[in-house]
Amino acid sequence: MKQTLKITILSLILISNIGFSQNNLTELKFDTKFYDAIDKWVAFPKKDTDSTYAYGFIYIDNQAGFTFNYETNFQIKEQELINIKSDSNIGFIKYRLEPNASPVSVLTEKQISALKLPKEPEWLPLYKEGSNKVSYLKQEGYHYNHVGACELALKPLLKAYKIEPHFKGLEFELAYAYNHLGKFEEAIPILEKAIKNNSKNFYFYRELGYSYLGSNKIVEAEKTYRKGIKMSDNNFEKSEMSVNMSQAYFKLKNKKKFDEWAKLTRSYAKENSKYAQYIDYFEQNWDK
Repeated sequence: MKQTLKITILSLILISNIGFSQNNLTELKFDTKFYDAIDKWVAFPKKDTDSTYAYGFIYIDNQAGFTFNYETNFQIKEQELINIKSDSNIGFIKYRLEPNASPVSVLTEKQISALKLPKEPEWLPLYKEGSNKVSYLKQEGYHYNHVGACELALKPLLKAYKIEPHFKGLEFELAYAYNHLGKFEEAIPILEKAIKNNSKNFYFYRELGYSYLGSNKIVEAEKTYRKGIKMSDNNFEKSEMSVNMSQAYFKLKNKKKFDEWAKLTRSYAKENSKYAQYIDYFEQNWDK
């Protein structure tokens, strides 16, 4: 009786594993953001009216950004992946990926093998040349920041910062990533050193003011924003810094200071712009 039970359990395990292995070949999970699928073969979701999935390779073009190199299409038929070869001779088709691109399904080793794909395309090393240079690392971080993947931006940016901290654009990208992630105390020393090295870069003041606000250092934020506003010749940027201070004093219920910065915001913001509307909202909800 016990022996029969063991055999039955073993059979169930084997059947379960066989079923899993079959499903694994055709299972697609469209739950990965494209920036989490760098240097991977992926498939994009199909429309309900389509019968095939577009697939290819995602990589970073250091100049152009996140890129999908379209290979061709495949369809799922009788638990198999059927490669649909294209008759086109136009060569590579590349798509630049924007932040709103659909999540992808990263292909498994079995799926890659079934589609007769190499581990990586033979052309990929061309896009990796100079990948340890500061200029390459800074640009890589920029691309991650641009799509909101600031956590992923930190690795290349910090690597570059250790090599050449004052490289053009690097300090801003690193501070931007930290601010976006709410790591204001990490951003502050980077920006303070950046200003000490280059006191004429307006963007350093804008980011530092934001960092100070995030750290509840209101006095330091106000001083920094005043310097930034004085240096900038861009009314939109001035209105952004002004509305940030207005919001800070709205939260503190400091009416005198709020009125001062609200007036500044309106002087720089276009009529009916979102920043002007924020001031209206703060005033209408002052006692709430």
